[in-house]
Amino acid sequence: MHRHFNGLKTAALFGLIWALLLGLGAVIGNGRYIGLFAVIGLAMNFYAYWNSGKLAIRAMQAYPVSETQAPAMYRIVRELSTKAGKPMPELYISPTQAPNAFATGRNPNNAKVCCTEGILGLLDERELRGVLGHELMHVYNRDILTSSVAGALAGLITSVAQMMMFFGGGSSNENRPNPIVMLFMAFLAPLAASVIQMAISRTREFDADEDGSKLTGDPLALASALAKLEAGVASAPLAPTPQLQNASHAFIANPFRAQDISRMFSTHPKTADRIERLEQMAGQRIRMPQRFDGPYRPGPHQG
Repeated sequence: MHRHFNGLKTAALFGLIWALLLGLGAVIGNGRYIGLFAVIGLAMNFYAYWNSGKLAIRAMQAYPVSETQAPAMYRIVRELSTKAGKPMPELYISPTQAPNAFATGRNPNNAKVCCTEGILGLLDERELRGVLGHELMHVYNRDILTSSVAGALAGLITSVAQMMMFFGGGSSNENRPNPIVMLFMAFLAPLAASVIQMAISRTREFDADEDGSKLTGDPLALASALAKLEAGVASAPLAPTPQLQNASHAFIANPFRAQDISRMFSTHPKTADRIERLEQMAGQRIRMPQRFDGPYRPGPHQG
């Protein structure tokens, strides 16, 4: 079991979101329509899950690269995927100076790993290896499936709550719940579902940190990379567009400015907490870099 019980936390959070869904079902039409809502919501999110690789790559305008174009990425990913006994994923680079990386794909046979030009210029090869180990573990741990199911449930709860607002809670006065209860559930259920969905995402980040560091055997490399990324993202964040917000959970670091998103709705834990756990794994501490005062400028491309 993981030292911080992240799997148990994920299961408990899924229990909460299911309880929220059942609570909605109990107050709308005596639960008669919850099956229909479930089918629609799950069908939409199954499509998103099945095409998750294409959607994330398209959102970042990434392009595939050959081993000649990105030998360091290929060398690291081939080593780590071979060590894990998994197939070599497709590699992409996104032409943005915002330093970040992500992996996507519904299983190891369909995995795609993407680095931005910014992260390739910011990190040394040891740190990049730590980042790529983290991203590969997202695929190996089936976190894309986990996030898709959480998103499906949260989206279903939001849809049911919206229908309560427009059509009421039942087909007759006898079936309609107390209007105060209906309003309470309609407004707060989607909020609670989103908070739980983000909390699930944060537990998966902790797991990917831990498992990725076990794969590389170098937790301090990832800790050092996260410290640099904290400063780099602050100086060169991505714009929080709807497409990127939907894919933000896949990135190694929260791609948006801290003020652009509430802590409750953040898909990532605090960087300091992640670094502390990695330091505990290694039994050492690293020195955090100072935040950049000027605009972010990447170093030479790590070909």
